[in-house]
Amino acid sequence: MAEYMLIPGTQIHVVTFVFIILEFIMFCFQLIYYLFRPQDLQRLWYLILLGLMLIYNITGGLFPDVDIPVPVPVQMSIAYGSGFLMASYFPFYFYKAFDLKALRWHALYGVPLFLMLPYVIFFIIVYAINGDFEKDLIYGMIMPFIYAMVLLWMMFRAIWKKHHPQVNREELMEELAMYFAVSPWAALAVFGLVEESQLIEVLCTNTGIVAISILFIWKSVKRSRLEYRQFMEMMINGVRPELFTENCLKYHLTNREIEIVQLLRTGLKPREIGERLFIAERTVTTHLQNMMNKTQTRSRMELVRKLETNIFDTPDRLTFS
Repeated sequence: MAEYMLIPGTQIHVVTFVFIILEFIMFCFQLIYYLFRPQDLQRLWYLILLGLMLIYNITGGLFPDVDIPVPVPVQMSIAYGSGFLMASYFPFYFYKAFDLKALRWHALYGVPLFLMLPYVIFFIIVYAINGDFEKDLIYGMIMPFIYAMVLLWMMFRAIWKKHHPQVNREELMEELAMYFAVSPWAALAVFGLVEESQLIEVLCTNTGIVAISILFIWKSVKRSRLEYRQFMEMMINGVRPELFTENCLKYHLTNREIEIVQLLRTGLKPREIGERLFIAERTVTTHLQNMMNKTQTRSRMELVRKLETNIFDTPDRLTFS
């Protein structure tokens, strides 16, 4: 690799550095947004994805480097470990973010068995014993590569199963776009074996993540516009007090849940609600999450609006995965 394409004093390619900066900015922006809306689990899964990608780019770009005061074998284990960790997260991300229940076994059990376990055996234990990284790399990549192919098929099958026989075209196109965005990660084992340049590897692995980020931001903007429209409709149409009671019955809220959401309407925070009702803040948060699940809402504000109005039942309501 030409030295003029590296960040001075490091082994990080300038393209890798650009991706790191872009992803760090997106991570900070999304983190701030999430702190204001901690019930937004979709954003949490995305934040974890970005965080793992940052770790992968930084460690993969820096290591191995003999000038860094860390033993090279440790550097190699960390660099490959970040790649394994990133690849292992994708099935869980699809399972949680898109509610692909068919991926549950792979996300919770298959990945630890067929991706993380080979890494621990060959890249940590065996490598520490024989010190032959080239040999351990070959054997350590066999099972992950085979399982990556299986995962690609299972992820596609889970998407197809979710939308068959009734197809939600918008969700289907979104999930397929995400699927093709992460597909290059199946070739991560090949990159390790053929020793491709950092530039080729980073382009293949980061382009999809950038596409995912653009898609996520687009969804967030669309969702914010929807919330603003709903807010304006609520201001124009007003809130009918009796509708709140009707909706509480409609969504089968318990007496305790109704007590909590009524206090929430007054602007109290979970801690303050807990003090009023003499229950733990964690209990209040659990009740709020249960109510959001029942009403299919994603935030406390949206929960209150849905119970106070009927604008969420309009035919042109946008859906979010």
